[in-house]
Amino acid sequence: MTGQRLEGRTSIVTGASRGLGRAIAVALASEGSAVAVVSRTEQVWDERLPGTIGDTVAQIQEAGGQALAVRADVSQSDDRHRLVEEARQLGPVSILVNNAAFTAPGRPPAPGATTPGKRSAPSGAKKEATKADWPTFLHTPLAAYQRHFQVGPFAAYELMQLVVPDMIEAGAGAIVNISSGASRAPGEAPWGERPGGLLPGYGGAKAALEHLTLCAAYELADRGIAVNALSPSKAIPTPGLAYYSPVFTDVGSDQDFAEAVVRLAGAGADQVTGRILGHLDVLDGSFRSYQFHPER
Repeated sequence: MTGQRLEGRTSIVTGASRGLGRAIAVALASEGSAVAVVSRTEQVWDERLPGTIGDTVAQIQEAGGQALAVRADVSQSDDRHRLVEEARQLGPVSILVNNAAFTAPGRPPAPGATTPGKRSAPSGAKKEATKADWPTFLHTPLAAYQRHFQVGPFAAYELMQLVVPDMIEAGAGAIVNISSGASRAPGEAPWGERPGGLLPGYGGAKAALEHLTLCAAYELADRGIAVNALSPSKAIPTPGLAYYSPVFTDVGSDQDFAEAVVRLAGAGADQVTGRILGHLDVLDGSFRSYQFHPER
């Protein structure tokens, strides 16, 4: 354990079997929070995507922290209700980190299946070579596009509704929705050269999550609940990102990103809420130039 900034609090972190989710869960636990580690992944199903919820919990416990593994498919409402109830075994929820996201074909198979499903092009679409196997607009079926929203903003929407009563009763709480620069790509035309691929489903879901963040923050500000969205200021080479783009020249670290989440989790709504921030903005303290006063 490295600190106690979040002592006595209970956190839920979705998508916490690997990558940023794992780093966030470990960082919250290192500051004294009990953490419900949520993901579908109980066993490695693709060597390119290592990590399980059990691995994350073991890492936390080995460092002296408290954690609970909760297998859940956040795209399913029944699982969302159940995971919140299981998380409450650790105490009333005062921190929610909506980190889970979907990038076709980055999902483990359903229980009982042996291999993940393969995506297929819409009928009549001509197959073309793509860079780094990006799931393009033409070759992403509608069902896969919808899945991005089910795992992203739809899940976040209901999870926020489910945990906010705990936060209202406590008079405080923090929700951090993990976003991405993909929410703003490719920007408006003209584009000039177009060297890289896009993730229309992933980016669209993140844009919706950012709007949801602002709406929830607006409604909950006078309840003492901070709601913010956090994006990597630089690409962070996690297994999920490397699945599509293995080469980066300027990268950040998952530990720095996780520290930014810790700081937002510990900040009150009177300090920062309703913001869409890069993690370096949080680390350099520039977000504190903003002060929210709900009584005004």
